[in-house]
Amino acid sequence: MIVVFDAQCLLCNGWVQFLLKHDKQGIFQFAAIQGKVGGQLLADAGLKVEGLQTLLLVDGKQSWQHTDAILRVLQALGWPWRLVGVARLIPAPLRDALYRVIARNRYQWFGKSEQCLMPDPAVAARFLD
Repeated sequence: MIVVFDAQCLLCNGWVQFLLKHDKQGIFQFAAIQGKVGGQLLADAGLKVEGLQTLLLVDGKQSWQHTDAILRVLQALGWPWRLVGVARLIPAPLRDALYRVIARNRYQWFGKSEQCLMPDPAVAARFLD
């Protein structure tokens, strides 16, 4: 599974760091939207980098956005993270509305880096760009 994320967003970088710490099986790979692979995955999903306000999870030919992507990622991490799946009881339009508010304000609330995340050499192979 590939997590396509905004490498300039400090919240997004925190999410990637969280996944690297808790993905004990190493099932996730990462692609920055600013990179060639990430840009192509976005295009394949019909998305554009400009104004992008979603995390993208890609697994083969399938992809998920917004809270569906987050919930699938947490489910794949296993126990205890899959407990967050109870959030599926909340209708997606409501979950995603909150997600979009956070995504729209992510730079203002959490900060923005002018340079992309430089992965630790131990996990660098999991980054596709």
